Amino acid sequence: MSIWKKKPLQLLLSEASDSEKGMKRTLTAWSLVALGIGAIIGAGLFVRTATAAAQNAGPSVTIGFIVAAIGCALAGLCYAELSSSIPISGSAYTYTYATMGELLAWIIGWDLILEYAVGAATVGIAWSEYLNNLLVSVLGVKPIPYEFCHSPFQKVIDPATHQVIEHGIINLPAFFIVAIISLLLIKGTQESAFVNGLIVITKVSIVIMIIVFGWHFINPVNHENYIPKATTYIDEHGLKYDFGGFWGIIGAAGTVFFAFIGFDAVSTAAQETKNPKRDMPIGILGSLAICTVLYILFAHVLTGLAPVEFFRTTGKEASVAHAIEAFMPGYGWLAQFVTVAILFGFTSVILVMLLGQSRVFYSMGKDGLLPKSFSDLHPKFKTPYKANLAILVIVGLFAAFIPGDIVGDMTSIGTLFAFILVCISVIVLRKTEPNMKREFKTPLVPFVPIAGALVCFLMILGLGWANWLRLFVWLAIGLIIYFAYSKKNSKLNNPDKQD
Repeated sequence: MSIWKKKPLQLLLSEASDSEKGMKRTLTAWSLVALGIGAIIGAGLFVRTATAAAQNAGPSVTIGFIVAAIGCALAGLCYAELSSSIPISGSAYTYTYATMGELLAWIIGWDLILEYAVGAATVGIAWSEYLNNLLVSVLGVKPIPYEFCHSPFQKVIDPATHQVIEHGIINLPAFFIVAIISLLLIKGTQESAFVNGLIVITKVSIVIMIIVFGWHFINPVNHENYIPKATTYIDEHGLKYDFGGFWGIIGAAGTVFFAFIGFDAVSTAAQETKNPKRDMPIGILGSLAICTVLYILFAHVLTGLAPVEFFRTTGKEASVAHAIEAFMPGYGWLAQFVTVAILFGFTSVILVMLLGQSRVFYSMGKDGLLPKSFSDLHPKFKTPYKANLAILVIVGLFAAFIPGDIVGDMTSIGTLFAFILVCISVIVLRKTEPNMKREFKTPLVPFVPIAGALVCFLMILGLGWANWLRLFVWLAIGLIIYFAYSKKNSKLNNPDKQD
């Protein structure tokens, strides 16, 4: 049994043919751009922008967005080649199994849990915060008590006495939204193209309105110290962050990178694209370019409305709505509209992330790397319901008991690590399978993949030692599971275990 054994490309293609019956090529370049914008603009922009400004870079969070966009663009070109070389609807897990072997496929599959499952938990926590904002600001009722909408690691301290006033117990709203969407996915409920389109239009409209209306309320004082002097910021959990200077910007890039997660969804649509060679780079780079411009303008306005201290103390996860209420007089209606629309937008993002996670669990279950039950389909709904139930428990626990900042950074570092492996796999594939048909080729190989890996690695460095430690612990747990269970039950390495 070899941990480096690759899944034959012919086997993957036959599985794709059996399960998907060949997808029609109907998507154009502009269809992919729209898909990318819809997938990218989500919780990250409305939550992580303020977090990065508070913890890392102040107003220079705009430069952090540029660094993150460059890393995403380079990795996106590598995704485009893989998705056109192995035209199967799926994730980096499938690509890696075919190009770099079982162990690295397991690592990426395990790592994708950080992108999808922990990412869904992050959005669930943000959903909880905005729900309270909806109850107070829009509906005019009492918020959910602090202890039932915050994790046990969160507390409110009286600045005068330094005594703990309130202490979190469990984030019930975050657990609730994760549970409801998981149960809907088991039943097979999906958003229609019409509803999804409305959500995309709503999210983009919100960003544009905040930029246009908020521009007139920018206080130049808040932008005077655009790149703050390098210092150290310690948050309420006692965690240290590089604030200001070069490493503050890099740290901000790693933090706001969460706002770009989703663009890789464009690459998985290669099988449904009319002309992948031309349309894939347009779809990936076009959606990234449009979102980057919106993100930079949005961050410029948000950091111009309020000082850094506002995001650290008053704003928190609902900083956008609070900033509009506090610094844009006469636009309370916009804050209410933002709160309602963001809740719907967050819900769609959670649905996509949980759906993506169930596909990864389903694939790994079919390959024997996870229990076979994860690939069992519901007799009536034909969905991987056991995988969804497992995800409900995992994501629900994260959302209920872990603070949002921590799980958000875990998502970023996990996805960045996956992007690095994707960049490397393009170089490996060029060497091992030089004659493979490629609808799209990453330009300037190996320079573009190397540059993509280096930029992503730089952003990981900016996330700090605490997140490195979490990543190593996560990967160590994954390796223990692989050698204790997955290697022995792998269908590829154990043909006798085939059904």
